[in-house]
Amino acid sequence: MARTYEQLQRQIAGLQAEAEKLRRKEFEGVVARIREAIEIYGITAADLGLAAGAPKRRGPAQAAGAAERKGKRGKRGKAGRKAGSAAAQFRDAAGNTWVGRGKRPQWLRDALVAGHTLDEFRIKAA
Repeated sequence: MARTYEQLQRQIAGLQAEAEKLRRKEFEGVVARIREAIEIYGITAADLGLAAGAPKRRGPAQAAGAAERKGKRGKRGKAGRKAGSAAAQFRDAAGNTWVGRGKRPQWLRDALVAGHTLDEFRIKAA
């Protein structure tokens, strides 16, 4: 006997409700195990890289791999490129600067929204 679309939709809804119940039950168990580990080992948000401004920690395997990769590239970083800072290309009246790389800073985005143009902030070459 063929099922109707409506019957399948009811079956799907029932299965989704059952799946959500199981997920909640598993979630509670995971949270309980995490809390236990936090208590036993004294884990902090900074240890997990969750605190604001906290450096991300690497496990022993990742740290060893990173050291090995660094040795292959030399001391200059990615693919032998020299790390350096670029000269500022844009400046506002308050002295805020931007080199023109990466995400635009908030002061520049605000000025552009206010109707200014990017060329108004460009530092003229001497």
